[in-house]
Amino acid sequence: MTDYEQKIIQLREESAALKAQIAQNRAATQDKTFADFSLQPLDKLKIKCRGDLKGHLAKVYGLAWSNDNRHVVSAGQDGKLIVWNALKRYKVTMADLQSNWVMTCAYSPSGNFVASGGLDNVCAIYAVGDASSTSLKLHRQLQGHTCYISCCKFLTDRHILTSSGDATCVLWDIDRGRAVQTFQGHLSDVMSLSVAPDQHTFVSGGCDGLAKLWDIRQGKCGHTFEGHTSDINYVDFFPNGLSFGTGSDDTSCRLFDIRADREIQSYRDKTIKDGVTSISFSKSGRLLFAAYDDQRVIVWDTITGQILKTLADHTNRVSCLAVSPDGTCLATGSWDHSLKLWA
Repeated sequence: MTDYEQKIIQLREESAALKAQIAQNRAATQDKTFADFSLQPLDKLKIKCRGDLKGHLAKVYGLAWSNDNRHVVSAGQDGKLIVWNALKRYKVTMADLQSNWVMTCAYSPSGNFVASGGLDNVCAIYAVGDASSTSLKLHRQLQGHTCYISCCKFLTDRHILTSSGDATCVLWDIDRGRAVQTFQGHLSDVMSLSVAPDQHTFVSGGCDGLAKLWDIRQGKCGHTFEGHTSDINYVDFFPNGLSFGTGSDDTSCRLFDIRADREIQSYRDKTIKDGVTSISFSKSGRLLFAAYDDQRVIVWDTITGQILKTLADHTNRVSCLAVSPDGTCLATGSWDHSLKLWA
C-alpha cells in the first residue's frame, strides 16, 4: 500500500470520527421529542375525491396552483401545458410544448405566467393572457443547464429558480433571459427545490440523498441535512418556514428543523415498499400528503408520524401533488393521464 493510499484511509477514518462526534453533540442537545408531548388526536379525516380534470393524453408529470386558489397548471408527456379552472373543472388555455419530455411546471405569484421544464434542458416561460386567450404565448426560453430541468419555482414574475440533473440550481432573470446566480454543492442530480415563505432561502434535494439549505442573497449553502439512504425526489417547506419535509426513494418522508439542524420526525411504515414521488403540507402543517409509486397518496400526522388516511383513486403512479394556497383543496396528478381534486 502506498503512502497516498494510507493517507486516504487515515483521512476517511478521521472524517467518520468527526461525523460521529457531531451526531453525539447534536443528540446531547435534544432535550425533547414529539413523543414527549400528549396531543388531542385528530378527528377522522373526511377527505375524498371531489372531481377529475381530464384532458391529458399521456402521463401527467407536474402541477402547480395559482395564488387565486382557482387555477391549476399541469404538464404532461403528451406535450401539453394546460391551465385549468379547478372550481368549475374545465380547461382555460393551453400550450404545445417544444418537447414532450416535460418534468415540472410552475405558476407565477401574479398568475400572469406559467413555466415548464424537462429533458430539453430549457425552462420555458409562457404568458397566460386574459380570459379570451385560447393559447399560452411563449414569453421566454431560459437556456444554460447542461442536463434536464427537474423543478422550477417562481420568486416573482421576473425571477425563477430551477434545479437540474447537472447537479446545480440556477436563479434566472426572466426579462433579461440569463442566469443571475448558480448554486453548486450537490454531488448528483438535483430533483426538487422549495422556496421559503420569506423568499430569502430555498431548500433543494437530490440523488445524493442530501437536502441543502441555500441563502439566495449570498448564493451559498448554509446547511446540509443528511438521513435519507436513497434519492430525495421532493422537498417542501413547512408553512412557517422554519422546517421542511423531504420524500425519498427509500420509502420514507422526513421532517427537518432548520433551527435545530436535525431531523425531528420520520414518516415510514413497514407496509410501504415504494418510493415517494411528491409531498405537500396542509396549510396548518398538521398534515403531510405524500404520493407514492404504487398509486397511493398517504396522509400523515406530522407530529405523531401516524398514517391518518390513504387516498387510492388513481389507477397508476401518482407523480405530483400540491395543496392549494388557502389549504382547502389537494390536487394530484398521475400516470393515468388525469388530475384529481380532493377536499
